[in-house]
Amino acid sequence: MDSRIDIIKGIHPGKFIERELKKGNLTQRSLAEATGIPYQTINAIIAGRRNLTTEQAIKIDSVLNLEEGFFSILQVYYDIKQYREKELANLYTGSPRIRRILFWDTDFDKINWGKYKDAVIKRVLERGNEEEINEIQNFYNQTFLIHYIGKRQQSSDYL
Repeated sequence: MDSRIDIIKGIHPGKFIERELKKGNLTQRSLAEATGIPYQTINAIIAGRRNLTTEQAIKIDSVLNLEEGFFSILQVYYDIKQYREKELANLYTGSPRIRRILFWDTDFDKINWGKYKDAVIKRVLERGNEEEINEIQNFYNQTFLIHYIGKRQQSSDYL
């Protein structure tokens, strides 16, 4: 079970339940009947709107012929991932003073500046001006940006 969990940890258990139902040609209603869990609850779990309780996880493990505790462990890993993402989001409150157009492909107001720090730095270094690079350096309070800036200047010297 460990190797299987390692591959999918961090995924909401509902996604895996949905996959197992499709694999076994089962419906959400049949799972609800077999486990005694209300259909609306099964649907909310699969949609990711609700987490699994230990009791629900054990019932679903049994019906889907999985090792007992499989979905409980998957739920805990998902909870840990959610906690870490929230923690990263809280590290950097607000947003840096950079042009929104640098992130044309996403909703600027919803960027998790902690989780996507590396991608943000890379994007600003590739497309930002000197003022924005300085702002990112101050925002993240990172001295390692000097390394990236040096690489950027070296590569532009060859152009």
